[in-house]
Amino acid sequence: MDCLFCRIANKEIPARIVYEDDLMVAFEDVNPQAPVHVLVIPKKHIATSLEITEVDNALIGLMFQTANKIARERGVAGSGFRMVMNCNKDAGQSVFHIHLHVLGGRLFQWPPG
Repeated sequence: MDCLFCRIANKEIPARIVYEDDLMVAFEDVNPQAPVHVLVIPKKHIATSLEITEVDNALIGLMFQTANKIARERGVAGSGFRMVMNCNKDAGQSVFHIHLHVLGGRLFQWPPG
C-alpha cells in the first residue's frame, strides 16, 4: 500500500509528530491553515469515513479524545478549536486515510467554505 499517512505512521516518512500511542499518531500539518493545525490519524488504514464500521467505534472515539488532548496541550481548548474530517475529493480529502484536522489559534468563520 502506498498511503502517505501509513508511511508516516510507520516512520518511513518524517513528520513533526506531536503525539503517538499504539493506535494513533498526531503530527503537524505541512501546510497549516491556522496557528495550530495538527492531523490526528489512526494507525489502522481506513480510506474514508464511509469505510468506518462498528468494529472501529472505539478507535474513532480515541481519535476525538486525542484531538481534545492536543487542543488542551496547544492552548486552544478554552478559546475554541475546530475538528474537521473531509470525505472524498469534492469535500477536500486529498489523502485517503481518515484524519481529523485540529485547527485553532484564530477566529473561524461559518460556513467554513
